[in-house]
Amino acid sequence: MRIVITEPLKIEKKALEDLCRPFEEIGHTIEYYEDVPTNREEKINRIGNADAIIIANNPLEKEVIEACPNLKFIDVAFTGVDHVALDAAKENNIRVSNAAGYSTQAVTELTIGLMIGCYRRMADAHTYTKERNAFPHGIGRELGGKTVGVIGTGAIGQRVAKLLLAFGCHVLAFSRTEKKEMVEAGVIYGSLKEILSQSDIVTLHLPLNDKTTHLIDARALSWMKENAVLINTARGKIVDNHALAKALKDGKLGGAGIDVFDMEPILPAEEPVHNAPNVFLTPHIAYSTQESMLMRAEIVFKNLEAWLEGRQENIIL
Repeated sequence: MRIVITEPLKIEKKALEDLCRPFEEIGHTIEYYEDVPTNREEKINRIGNADAIIIANNPLEKEVIEACPNLKFIDVAFTGVDHVALDAAKENNIRVSNAAGYSTQAVTELTIGLMIGCYRRMADAHTYTKERNAFPHGIGRELGGKTVGVIGTGAIGQRVAKLLLAFGCHVLAFSRTEKKEMVEAGVIYGSLKEILSQSDIVTLHLPLNDKTTHLIDARALSWMKENAVLINTARGKIVDNHALAKALKDGKLGGAGIDVFDMEPILPAEEPVHNAPNVFLTPHIAYSTQESMLMRAEIVFKNLEAWLEGRQENIIL
């Protein structure tokens, strides 16, 4: 079968070659590209008559899927799949798997880092120090003893909660289902309004779908404490970022740590939080570490092996 890796997996070439070799030895052909396709035509040309593709987080549109009638399997080297036209895949009987769990540790660590960064105003401190100016915000805050609301207790949310408990935080949670392990550890579940209104820090760990789009809107933000901090390492559109920027500019929130945006890469004219005060911004890097990139590559090649053997893993469709 012809297999195409349509964009870089961000691992060393030797590691990629080692992963490809077992498939090539049994007669499959694997093509991989070292740059990201910039338009639909380029994606269609790369995929062509491929039986299976491995993609990362570059959008895979309906038009691309429909233009590649031989495509049977989409292997997504990412946890979220909202960038894939799943309806088109389903209509064309194409199987889809993802790389669930590859970035749990990476995202968790950056989430905690953003909390500390906001509380200690690290971005401002760095700028003032580089410019050799006196830092006017010398007194920060500690995580220990704070109440933190974890919105979504999947794998990442649970890992974040455990680390917060180790810091001595009181952890509240809102999720579709309560996790017994979390309750036993001391996490208290409640409604979204209860969690937002009681938390010093709110951290988001939800997938993007119809129910979570703009879950944190102007009304939800109004429930939060005036000096609260919002952390988003999930998906940009879970938050109404225009409402968030207004809340920050009006002094209704203490700050925000944001790794994901409505539009990426960030365009200042179109991303409202870019120029808001008291924000610590990172360019969607929470998932991206050397360790997580290698893990996700290993996962998608295991997905590919399973699909070729007639047993699908990490099933989306």
